[in-house]
Amino acid sequence: MAGRINDDDVKAVRDAVPIDSVVSEYLQLRNAGGGNLKGLCPFHDEKSPSFQVSPGKGLFHCFGCQEGGDTIAFVMKIDHLSFSETVERLAAKAGITLRYEEGGYNPSHQRGERIRLIEAHQAAADFYVRALESPEAEIGRKFLAERGFDQDAATHFRVGYSPAGWDHLTRYLRGKGFSDKELITSGLSQDGRRGPIDRFRGRLMWPISDTAGEIVGFGARKLRDDDNGPKYLNTPETPIYKKSQVLYGIDLAKKDIAKASRAVVVEGYTDVMACHLAGVTTAIATCGTAFGNDHIKILRRLLMDNGSARVIFTFDGDSAGQKAALRAFEDDQKFAAETYIAIAPDNMDPCDLRLAKGDDAVRDLVEPRTPLFEFALRQIVGRYDLETPAGRASALDEAAAVVAKIKTSSVQREVAVQLAGFVGILDQEFVVHRVAQLARWARDKGGDGRGDPRGGRGPGGPQDRRGGTPQQPAQAPAAPSGPALNLRSPAHRTERELLKLALQKPALVSPAFDAYGADEFTAPPYAAVRQCIAEAGGAERGLGDNREYLVAVMDAAPNNTVRSLVTELAVEVFMGRTIDETYAGMQLVHVRLRAVDRRINEVQGSLARLGSNVAPDDLAAAQNEVWVLQQYAQSLRAKGADAL
Repeated sequence: MAGRINDDDVKAVRDAVPIDSVVSEYLQLRNAGGGNLKGLCPFHDEKSPSFQVSPGKGLFHCFGCQEGGDTIAFVMKIDHLSFSETVERLAAKAGITLRYEEGGYNPSHQRGERIRLIEAHQAAADFYVRALESPEAEIGRKFLAERGFDQDAATHFRVGYSPAGWDHLTRYLRGKGFSDKELITSGLSQDGRRGPIDRFRGRLMWPISDTAGEIVGFGARKLRDDDNGPKYLNTPETPIYKKSQVLYGIDLAKKDIAKASRAVVVEGYTDVMACHLAGVTTAIATCGTAFGNDHIKILRRLLMDNGSARVIFTFDGDSAGQKAALRAFEDDQKFAAETYIAIAPDNMDPCDLRLAKGDDAVRDLVEPRTPLFEFALRQIVGRYDLETPAGRASALDEAAAVVAKIKTSSVQREVAVQLAGFVGILDQEFVVHRVAQLARWARDKGGDGRGDPRGGRGPGGPQDRRGGTPQQPAQAPAAPSGPALNLRSPAHRTERELLKLALQKPALVSPAFDAYGADEFTAPPYAAVRQCIAEAGGAERGLGDNREYLVAVMDAAPNNTVRSLVTELAVEVFMGRTIDETYAGMQLVHVRLRAVDRRINEVQGSLARLGSNVAPDDLAAAQNEVWVLQQYAQSLRAKGADAL
């Protein structure tokens, strides 16, 4: 078994790799104020950004789904890696050599599966690129040249060639130390009669990368007539390659997609190449499957789904392209972006268009003109004879059912009005009524009365981790148990602010905070966080390396629920406008004063219940405690933080 990574090296990795640079490889981040950044959460569907990143603290937290943690936790979650795999990947990015305490340097065969499979694909890509220069690959170079791609283009997209022999790549990767099991699992090799053989042979090869830029698969184009396989052959489903979750070219296009709030969806590898070389650097393509939900999630995180976002589909105008457009329209509402369709003259794809008419024609093609909904509805309506009443009625029935799926009522009405024009029905209100009726029937039949899937969440301000805004009641986490958090409660609001100060600005509350017991926090979740801070060395520890302090607090959490609350409090903005010693003192005083008042009430309540049954010595001690507490409370009210 692999040795444990040295703790100092783990800390060095955390410090060396900025969390915002890692997160921005997967989603677009924008300024959220207070030094924080925000974006659409990659771990759950949402329309308003509730995912926040705090570069200064090295933490992230989603106020919608409660995922949170540091850079390592983010990569572990999003790429399904183990702790050691994640640290190894980030260490490689930062150029840090790791030490292993129990077993020295970690041998390659002991490394995590995902990292090994990624490394195998990287080695395979290098092998294929070199093979493209061989005499055998002349047919591949000719294929590229005939489509307008020179050597520089091939190099930029890392296009390669798989030799036609049975096991050229397999033998090469074995020589690199990869086992037969790893080669089969990766999809680069397959079982043959006498052992593993190459999956791809005699084909032009395109490496397929994930959003982080790591090669996870390949697309292979047939070149020879004696090749009995399909025209395009992709990597099979593997632990690192899911065709419904990858987009070819996303690693090259993601920055420009985020910058321009625009994405162009094409149908093939050469179309992506043609678009990028023509200056349309936001082009991406699916890999052997229809554009679907997981692809939408990838783009939405990059587009941020703001009002100016655009997604342009370039489907062929043939029947297959029309079907693809209709499928895309069914998912259209999962974008907040506006969606369009672009069809080139003579149904040429971007690659052919670039060859025939040049780069300008490709750039002009993807300028948004025809909304996707308009194209989809015209395709439906066009199948009927609109010159007859029966034809118009049938066209309306089919198209209205599609429009009825639009959940936003104002958009649904607008499209229904346009549908009336497509069908040739002058009574627009009749069509609007028909669409609304179908929508009601669909909701009643499906029992879907949920309305907005965001659950009424508004766009302003962070949420409480249990689903409400800071001004709304919110439920306590599953553990620790206790009364529900209610941020209408002054006590809970103040306790929350004090914990945020202890985590984010410990200098303002230290050393006074460290004298507070967990029992001074009335909400059990807050008491649990207070205990974590104590076990991490107290707020005074945060006066040094704040990141190390926050990591220690998270490590002290007894479960994921408490750990999530720690990250939430560590990134959440404060309620006050000016966060200074005066503000911090107010929170310290209010929490302590309520604790003192509670204790006075407890003692007096006990005395009242016992009545004459209390022993004289106990009575005197209790009365003395009450008197001392009352004097302390009076001092706190009069002197504020100076009385602490």
